[in-house]
Amino acid sequence: MGFDETGRAAEIDAFLVRAGWEDAARFPLGQDASTRRYIRLIKPDGSRALLMDAPNVEDSPCPPDADDATRIAMGWNASTRLAASRVDAFVLIAKYLQNRGFRSPEILAHDSDHGFALIEDFGENLEIARQIEAGLIDERPAYVTAAGILAELHREDPPEVLSNGADVWRILDFDQLALRSNADLYADWLRAERGGGPLEGAEREEWDKVRDQLIAQAMEYPRTFTLRDFHAENLLWLGNGELGLLDFQDAVRGWDAWDMAMLTQDARREVSPEAAEAAIRHYLDETGKSREAFDERLAVIGALNALRIAGVFSRLQHRDGKPRYGLFQPRQLSILARNLSHPALKDMQSFVRRTTPFVFEGV
Repeated sequence: MGFDETGRAAEIDAFLVRAGWEDAARFPLGQDASTRRYIRLIKPDGSRALLMDAPNVEDSPCPPDADDATRIAMGWNASTRLAASRVDAFVLIAKYLQNRGFRSPEILAHDSDHGFALIEDFGENLEIARQIEAGLIDERPAYVTAAGILAELHREDPPEVLSNGADVWRILDFDQLALRSNADLYADWLRAERGGGPLEGAEREEWDKVRDQLIAQAMEYPRTFTLRDFHAENLLWLGNGELGLLDFQDAVRGWDAWDMAMLTQDARREVSPEAAEAAIRHYLDETGKSREAFDERLAVIGALNALRIAGVFSRLQHRDGKPRYGLFQPRQLSILARNLSHPALKDMQSFVRRTTPFVFEGV
């Protein structure tokens, strides 16, 4: 789909007039990992906000009643149940979180049809990853605080539909097709790390079998409201032990272990064993969940996630020409290997050892 920058600039102007921010100075902040981009706005009186510019240029998100064939034909977002940077998803989930006492940004104005939201500006360099790097906060209490947020969030049954006026957004299950599509990135791309190609023939058939066994295990676990991208780059340290939440529009009815794997098995930064263990213990203390059962969920769900991320990092390097992702890959392979060491994953561990033995080199 083409994109008219001049026409988009005019739409931004019109939206800011409607929102009463036409007199604000504009400071572009660039694009995030999606198709969204942000502009910091500062009014003459010092008032600040962020303009989220999320044009509708991606594949459509998943219709609630679409079957697997339809979703596959629609593309990646429908197959994996991603929100396609939809503003209505962001706004409705932000309000859902706020109503439950969580610190998502206030929505000052929005236009879902055109893909704009004017949101609260929390400030700069507040991500807990940056704050820890700068020595401004300690890692362990930051991760314990984050785990406490998940404990609160996961106490409630996940909602099925969120609505406000004309905006309606359904919270769908993280289902078999979504997990298969994500995990298959391993089969399609990881051997490119050593000059190989995708799994084919008998190896592919065996992959399908062990992958589906792992997914069947995941399907047996209890569901919870899952933010999906809950990690140190999306958590802002606001002071007084309060964390701001970002990048939650892809929330699904998933699993507690997905959010905890994203937090404690971070692909982009080395989480110390002490911080990870403290976060897990705090989460279990707050929720009363069994450690043994949770450890199994964390290994199974964590492995499915790690297979996805390892495949993504290989594709980014070897198809998309982005070698910097090679810096993250050794950590990611170690995360995958640690998850595969759990007894519940013995078949997948055996398969990965035979097809990509380098996964275990750093363990």
